[in-house]
Parts: sequence; C-alpha cells; structure tokens
Amino acid sequence: MLKKLPNPIDRHVGSRVRMQRMLAGISQEKLGDALGLTFQQVQKYEKGTNRISASRLQQIAKMLGVPVAFFFEGAPAGEAIAGGFTDTAATAYVADFLATSEGIQLSKAFVRIKSPRVRRRVIDLVEALAHDSEEIA
Repeated sequence: MLKKLPNPIDRHVGSRVRMQRMLAGISQEKLGDALGLTFQQVQKYEKGTNRISASRLQQIAKMLGVPVAFFFEGAPAGEAIAGGFTDTAATAYVADFLATSEGIQLSKAFVRIKSPRVRRRVIDLVEALAHDSEEIA
C-alpha cells in the first residue's frame, strides 16, 4: 500500500510552526501540554502528516506570538504545485532548512554578527566549503 504524502501547504504550515517554536525555545512537549496534546501530535503537525485545524492554528499563533498569516508566508501556490514557473521549490528548500535545528542555530548566530564585512566573509566561506564538498562527492 502506498503511503500518502502530506499536502505541500500542510507541510509548509507545519514547518513554520516548528521554526517559530524552536526560535521561541519551546519544546514539542511544552507546546503540546499548553494545547492539551501529546508531543507526538505536535510532531505530526510539524511534519504536515496531520492537518492543523483553523481553531488550533489560532491557538498556536497566540502561544507563539505571531499572526496566523505568518504560517502561510511563502507557502506554495496551487498553480505552482501543478508545475507553474515560480521559485516555489527554492522557497520550500530554504523554509525546510530554516525549520531544522541547524538552520535556526546558524541564522541566530549569523544575525549576531554586526560587521557586514565579516558576514560577507562567512558567506564566502560557506560557499567555498559547499563547492569543495561537491568536488569530493
């Protein structure tokens, strides 16, 4: 039996919940407790496996201090899913990265760098490392 893939919008909303939860320093268990859910249910929401109802999304938004619209920012459009000519794949790739613990750690640390010159050098370093790893692979 084929496993049904999560809807791209549900995955996007879930990844935004995860990103904001992690930025706020709240565990899945703590968020689940506040919502009257298990941490496993929160996991399923964040993966897009289970769809978040409108009332539940309103609760989550209030708890995380963001408007409900935040969860839909950068979401794939219906026509893009069907093969339109947009950069939705690139946007989804970035959103997926930013929803990881490494993405959040890197973003938090990068923003703390005050010097534009140093930030540019960090970007150059990461690009060079990525280039080197492509040559090795």
